[in-house]
Amino acid sequence: MTTEPLSFPRRYARTQRFTLGAPRAFTVSPDGSRVVFLRSSSGTDRANQLWVLDVGEGQERVAADPRTLLGGATERLSTAERARRERSREGGAGIVGYATDTAVELASFALSGRLFTAELRAGTARELRVPGPVIDPRPSPDGRLVAYVRGGALRVVGAEGDDDRALVEPESDADADAGTVSYGLAEFIAAEEMGRSRGFWWSPEGDRLLVARVDDAPVRRWWISDPAQPERAPQQVGYPAAGTDNADVRLFVVSLDGVRTEVVWDRAHYPYLAHVHWSAAGAPLILVQARDQRSQLFLAVDPDTGATRMVHADEDRQWLDLFPGVPCWSPAGQLVRIADEGGARVLAFGERPFTGPQLHVRAVLDVSDDDVLIAASAGEAATAPETGEVHVYRVNELGVERLSQEPGVHAAVRGGGVTVLVSSVPDRPGAQVQVLRDGKRAATVASYAESPGLSPRVTFTEGGARKISCALLMPTDYDGVTPLPVLMDPYGGPHGPRVLAAHNAHLTSQWFADQGFAVVVADGRGTPGRSPAWEKAVRDDFTLALDDQIDALHGLAERFPLDLSRVAIRGWSFGGWLAGLAVLRRPDVFHAGIAGAPVTDWRLYDTHYTERYLGDPATAAEAYAKSSLITDDGLSAPAEPHRPLMIVHGLADDNVVVAHALRLSSALLAAGRPHEVLPLSGVTHMTPQEQVAENLLLLQVDFLKRALKLA
Repeated sequence: MTTEPLSFPRRYARTQRFTLGAPRAFTVSPDGSRVVFLRSSSGTDRANQLWVLDVGEGQERVAADPRTLLGGATERLSTAERARRERSREGGAGIVGYATDTAVELASFALSGRLFTAELRAGTARELRVPGPVIDPRPSPDGRLVAYVRGGALRVVGAEGDDDRALVEPESDADADAGTVSYGLAEFIAAEEMGRSRGFWWSPEGDRLLVARVDDAPVRRWWISDPAQPERAPQQVGYPAAGTDNADVRLFVVSLDGVRTEVVWDRAHYPYLAHVHWSAAGAPLILVQARDQRSQLFLAVDPDTGATRMVHADEDRQWLDLFPGVPCWSPAGQLVRIADEGGARVLAFGERPFTGPQLHVRAVLDVSDDDVLIAASAGEAATAPETGEVHVYRVNELGVERLSQEPGVHAAVRGGGVTVLVSSVPDRPGAQVQVLRDGKRAATVASYAESPGLSPRVTFTEGGARKISCALLMPTDYDGVTPLPVLMDPYGGPHGPRVLAAHNAHLTSQWFADQGFAVVVADGRGTPGRSPAWEKAVRDDFTLALDDQIDALHGLAERFPLDLSRVAIRGWSFGGWLAGLAVLRRPDVFHAGIAGAPVTDWRLYDTHYTERYLGDPATAAEAYAKSSLITDDGLSAPAEPHRPLMIVHGLADDNVVVAHALRLSSALLAAGRPHEVLPLSGVTHMTPQEQVAENLLLLQVDFLKRALKLA
């Protein structure tokens, strides 16, 4: 008896987009002898193990296996831990995160709300018996202690499991019972929008910590319910929608005897605590932003008094972006930052830029005595376009050197003269992980991820007058002549570049292409990776993103056989909003759309993201109305033709809540516009469930073929 092979949608869902079994979350020991990472045992196994690579011997071994540590018990997550994973889009299980001491000798992690440590040289792991559920355990730099969060309190325990105690906890029983005050956790918008998932930081000496205190009592309460389970009470969440109150965030220096010293800055003008850095190279360093994100301060903290002094200040007429890895101190005590200067995004030491317009700096990966390791793409002044590519560079007084060579998307982690280079390229599945010593390969880290079984037939090009970065995908067996119906497949907005020179980035688009479409992925204005002006063009007007999708489509149609009489668009989140906007505002161009988890009314989205681009809804009502799908502006397209629109939304989504889809559906019904709504019971913004993810792809193809009247 033969078994039918699994379809691509089923394999794509089962392998979590072919990410299971791939190594990730690398840490290099300061002596360069060990590389620590996470990886599950196969391409369908969700449970990550903690691994150690001996660089000298090239041998890998498991340092901690969640199944062994839990004795085969089913993993159970607290509500707070589930929320943390949703913010980080973590769909895995087992050990999904870990922290180490400075020497990378001891690692700590949480499993099922229990605290575990692993001795990385010996390869042994054990549980520390402490009250749970435990969140975000982190060893002290010297490895003697482990700090963790439980029930809104920051606690510390000896690395041998002794002397467990609370360092700082909610001041009143009422605060503790209500859960409104917490120490050591990031608030919603820090984790969702600022890239700050942490709420406490050890001093280099391990004798005290910086601890964030979050009071979210001012935040408006929303209710997330599951209509398919009417016997369950709705979940109450604090959601800071645009124009409403944020959580109150303060910062304290907390000693090991529990003495607190508040860090003082002008929180009235700079309420956002965006970044915290504490290293041996200098005083604690924090980055604080104004609510409108047009000004920010880099502040050095006196840990003895809590006083701060300004190291640098930034201002921008549109907004100021946040970047991974900065600000920080160099080992020599210089401020390292990424800045928009002279029309380019540059790496700067203090006030001096070290890169120019040839590079668009995306992140600082590591800072050493000799150089800075950065991730960057080609700037607008580059001699040749590198569509979709991101490379790793060394920057120092002598200039800039590119470490990654193949066209692709590259990232790196470094320590002790060893660099872990992670490379995704267009013509190979997955990512290759090389361990380099002095620029030469010393080892590789194996991937257990499954092969997708198809290879994207992708052309990287530019489309339209604005030379928009595009990826064009044709059916695998395409004859190169027959005009094809078009499926636009964008994200199309801030934070989400989709035109990436990497194989697996285009698997779903290729699968749609193999259903008979020419698939176009276009990164228009607002998407990162090109120039500050390109990203900031959407200030006060997100609809420019739609203009660029049309510009790219028509530009490509001049060079490729695209059937412009049959054009559809699909997207999720911002891309879902863009798909809805396309069929409502430009039915002359788009003939069908699939809006997945769309932000239909930007007044219902969070403060830090939405106000950055559209301002305060109390004073920028016109910008919100213009970018809304449900206001008069949103429904102002010609009454005819009505284009088919499918709205898809997870009912458990706490990021783009289902109210967005329901309000759009009500507005469309009131306007007499036919549409379909597909509610996904129990599904969040990630749609991780295997059957849901698979069938969602199949239902989309069915809808598109019906809507475009394809055979």
